[in-house]
Amino acid sequence: MKENVLDVLMYLFENYVDEDTDIEPDRDYLHAQLSDAGFRHHEIDKAFDWLEGLASQPEEDTLAPVGDGPRVLSRQEEHRLDSACRGFLLNMEQKGVLSPMARERVLERVMALESEDVDLEQLQWVVMMVLFNQPGQEATYSWLEEMVFDDVAPRLH
Repeated sequence: MKENVLDVLMYLFENYVDEDTDIEPDRDYLHAQLSDAGFRHHEIDKAFDWLEGLASQPEEDTLAPVGDGPRVLSRQEEHRLDSACRGFLLNMEQKGVLSPMARERVLERVMALESEDVDLEQLQWVVMMVLFNQPGQEATYSWLEEMVFDDVAPRLH
């Protein structure tokens, strides 16, 4: 089975984030569940590290400066994100789904995946995880979740 960190993250998100339960599973429990599901220990540990990075707010000066003009991607970011992904990010920012700082957070988390490239579906998952982790973004998260899970393009009101 050839999974990567994002596969582990997507599995966690699909199976544990939206559960309506009062019990919050701990890391050891989740590690065992993921291992039972067939994920390798190394990938599980890297996924937990990625989530810890998502939970910690980076210093503002570690993110790219935010200006009035369009964001120019670095060579590494361009290599990782194809034109469909770049278009999606721009569209989400133009629609007000992503603030410039949220966009930077998405790019930072995409680069933390350490994979060669990220496709559009994977990018949508990263955006959704970033939005889920930001207070006040519940409606936007729900809209994007519907789009990702239902594979439809709902209208943003």
